[in-house]
Amino acid sequence: MPALDVAGEFETIDTLLAPLAHPEWARGLRDDVAALPSRPGFDLVLTKDAIVEGVHFLPDDPLDAVARKLLRVNLSDLAAKGAEPFGYLLGCQWSERCGWPERQAFAAGLAEDQATFGVHLLGGDTVSTPGPAAFSLTALGWTPAGRTVPRSGARPGDLVFVTGHIGDGRLGLRAARGELSLDPERLDALIAHYRTPVPRLDFAEMVRDHATAAIDVSDGLAADLAHIARASSVEVRLNLNVLPLSAAAQAWFADRVDPQLSLEELAAGGDDYEIAFTADPRDEDLLRREAERRLVRLTLIGQVAAGEGLTVTYDGRPITLARAGWTHG
Repeated sequence: MPALDVAGEFETIDTLLAPLAHPEWARGLRDDVAALPSRPGFDLVLTKDAIVEGVHFLPDDPLDAVARKLLRVNLSDLAAKGAEPFGYLLGCQWSERCGWPERQAFAAGLAEDQATFGVHLLGGDTVSTPGPAAFSLTALGWTPAGRTVPRSGARPGDLVFVTGHIGDGRLGLRAARGELSLDPERLDALIAHYRTPVPRLDFAEMVRDHATAAIDVSDGLAADLAHIARASSVEVRLNLNVLPLSAAAQAWFADRVDPQLSLEELAAGGDDYEIAFTADPRDEDLLRREAERRLVRLTLIGQVAAGEGLTVTYDGRPITLARAGWTHG
């Protein structure tokens, strides 16, 4: 149902978005541009993601959570490159349901996460649309010059690691749709991960200093490892048996009649926003110590070999995934 209390574009900017603006570089959101100073010795790292109602978030998801997810999925990209985030550009396509309270909630979600992650709004645009709501965000960060971690650096002999848990994004979407039968605490944990994933900025420094290749797990672990394999011209081997599962995912998995297919679903599900990366075996002990010190779960999930593409194994034998991950047409 269309909202009846929608404010104009400039009231939205002046009242809701201007308070989020960077105090120096955003020009109070009263100009067509932001002006950023250079930072000697550093590279500017940029990433952009868009989320669309009905595709990346559900129509009844609260807009403060939508805003936080939008920012966090972009910060996840920066974390996987070893970058330090500092600001973002925002594009809002407000649907007919986005009245003033909904826009206030969206701005409040951004304000909360700006304080959490130390970033500011630099500029952007707002429009109205008769279609579903959609939002895009371009995040900016810094890495020391020449140190941005690529997808293309994996080498035969490297080990493959992933932070955190895999599968909570997929299960969180199913939980939000009412498709899972778990206790309320575990359902809430899965839905919270789906709506507000936590970017692994706490491990970005280690990725920058020790990863040979890295990617954030957004399309699905299998699909994203295939991206590394393709960019690096190597074979990446993924062992499904060691997939790291959260307590909620383990509770779901315990009732499955086909464990292999269940693990395939989690490896292809996407929306996990962990970091998958390759590293020299000589760095394994250091990486594990630092992960433990930072309270980050780190799992060895495979290795890199000469060859090409992604090889997935279960119980020691190669398998063919029905689907590796999410793709847009």
